[in-house]
Amino acid sequence: MPLHLAGLFSPRRGRRRAAGARTALALSVLPYVMMLIVTVVEAVTGPEKGFLPLLAVGPAFASLTGGVRRTLIVGLTALVLAVALSAYNSLEVSRAYVTAGSIAGVTAASALATVGRRRREKELASVRSVAEVAQRVLLRPVPRRAAHMRMAVSYTSAMAAAHIGGDLYEVVTAPAGVRVIVGDVQGKGLEAVETAALVLGAFREAAHDETDLQGVSARLEKALNRRLSGEEFVTAVLAEANPEETTMTLLNYGHPAPLVIRASGEIEWAEPGDHVPPLGLAALGPEGPVPYGVRFEPGDQILLYTDGVVEARDQWGAFYPLADRVSLLKDEDPEAALEALRRDLIAHIDGTPKDDAAMLLLRCREPVLPDGLAAEGTSQV
Repeated sequence: MPLHLAGLFSPRRGRRRAAGARTALALSVLPYVMMLIVTVVEAVTGPEKGFLPLLAVGPAFASLTGGVRRTLIVGLTALVLAVALSAYNSLEVSRAYVTAGSIAGVTAASALATVGRRRREKELASVRSVAEVAQRVLLRPVPRRAAHMRMAVSYTSAMAAAHIGGDLYEVVTAPAGVRVIVGDVQGKGLEAVETAALVLGAFREAAHDETDLQGVSARLEKALNRRLSGEEFVTAVLAEANPEETTMTLLNYGHPAPLVIRASGEIEWAEPGDHVPPLGLAALGPEGPVPYGVRFEPGDQILLYTDGVVEARDQWGAFYPLADRVSLLKDEDPEAALEALRRDLIAHIDGTPKDDAAMLLLRCREPVLPDGLAAEGTSQV
């Protein structure tokens, strides 16, 4: 399964669907169970206790699942049971009419509620479908291999209804090397998605045209300044890796520092030398960030992520300990390794994520020589 849509199609979501199916089955049986209980109690205790009107709970519960036809069938069943019990207990005609009228009224109201519920379900299904398509178009799958790197990406959205959010990522193979962006748009919803689309469109174009990362970031600033009001911003990390070099160049715009995992297992945070405002706030100064290099050699890994990862809390309020979980990235397949980390993150939260969480794993292989052969005496990671 492509990890770029892990938040949309994941084992956890499959379990939620299975749990939802079991709940729907229970709700479909519940009206009949309730009416059976009321029938038995009424038959045993007699009319003095006045349980007969409770048969109306049958059509009331029926409106929770199914369609209008099912609601009417349950209501008719309740009405037949009420008539039969009235005759069995020799109930007064006036009380029998009141009971029948209550059941009929609840059935009619439940049928109307069912019509409204089905209409809302169709609208929500349409919104989900459009949102998922938009997510696929906005966040395209990254290549599994690019130059001297293998890579994998994971995205988990916090918006369970629409499955769409404001985190972004992209990988572009340019003449200067492989260029990467991971960012987080301030806010949520469709406005955040619109801003993310703007950033990604500008990055995809600038990454091919500009000679360095500063030129790329300048293009992003221009695009955002035309769009944003001055109170919105995008934190981001831009990276460039050239197969002929053993360093990766980074630009950090107020984003969490990437995590570097060495081939030896040691870890370090790729912190910038200076801290500058996010993209879209250039007018506040100072000037853009200074590029800085991080050693990136065969066997090394660099994990770029959004704050939805390190700020994820468990039920006791503890943040996700990303640095303590790097052992999960030991699988030879980058996608499997990142999926293991994502599952651990979801297990830590143990609930619905409060923020979008995007992760991009870059794994360095041996440099490729011009003749297309790996360096002598080396093997690819």
